[in-house]
Amino acid sequence: MNKVQDIQQTATFKAPIDKVWETVSTSEGISSWFMPNDFVPEVGREFHIQSPFGPSPCKVLEVEKPNKISFSWDTDGWVVTFLLKEKGDETEFTLIHSGWKEAETVLPKAREKSSIVRDRMNGGWTGIVNEKLRKVLEG
Repeated sequence: MNKVQDIQQTATFKAPIDKVWETVSTSEGISSWFMPNDFVPEVGREFHIQSPFGPSPCKVLEVEKPNKISFSWDTDGWVVTFLLKEKGDETEFTLIHSGWKEAETVLPKAREKSSIVRDRMNGGWTGIVNEKLRKVLEG
């Protein structure tokens, strides 16, 4: 079984953990750097992310303020986790996109192999975390 590896991106922001938490745990905050959504930080709460492929059904899995938030994303078994760690007056932020299928499995929405979608999304997350989220937090 050749499962695709999790995507993991870590960045350190010149921002206090409370500001980072607010930006990654509220609908308005997430919209400012990711995609429009109706996220509410409550375990079990269902919400949608408006992706280029249409609305993706999601569900909040974990909320541990101000260190961890986790939700299922779409219908392919993906889980997105945000981990926050206070580092003095900075915050270390790690994004993990897990739940990938085998490399050759074709994902229905993208109509491409899991490995190809993962590589594209890995590049996408790099830009989202290091450019968009950084700009919102460090402005």
